[in-house]
Amino acid sequence: MSEKAIHGSCLCQTVQFEISPPFEKMVHCHCSRCRKGTGTGHATNLIVAPEQLKWLSGEDAIGRYDLPSAKSFGKWFCRNCGSPLPRVSRSGTAVVVPAGSLDEAPPIEPTDHIFWDDRTPWDSDSGGLPTHTDYPDSWK
Repeated sequence: MSEKAIHGSCLCQTVQFEISPPFEKMVHCHCSRCRKGTGTGHATNLIVAPEQLKWLSGEDAIGRYDLPSAKSFGKWFCRNCGSPLPRVSRSGTAVVVPAGSLDEAPPIEPTDHIFWDDRTPWDSDSGGLPTHTDYPDSWK
């Protein structure tokens, strides 16, 4: 069965988007920035190429915050409801898609835990997935 595009949106439905296959990376990130940005123990993100993201509506309602002290961390969100949205990395080489913003389940499950040593003591265990102190070597 071939993969099909998946859709996502913000809480108020103002911003809607589509992510096209292939889907290869979905990770749990435990860095303090992702925890602060989501208000949770870790962020679960789908990583795709920029050409795989298509905004369907509400692109003008997207706010952006780039953490000044970070080389690449940022957050895109709906200015109406505050929901996190996909963001193009500052380098322009990847799109980080918050898995919770998807309207349908992607045809991939999380593959790794990154920034594992930064996790909170009350977060879940690894569930048997590989853990990495930083980004996996294959991503660098």
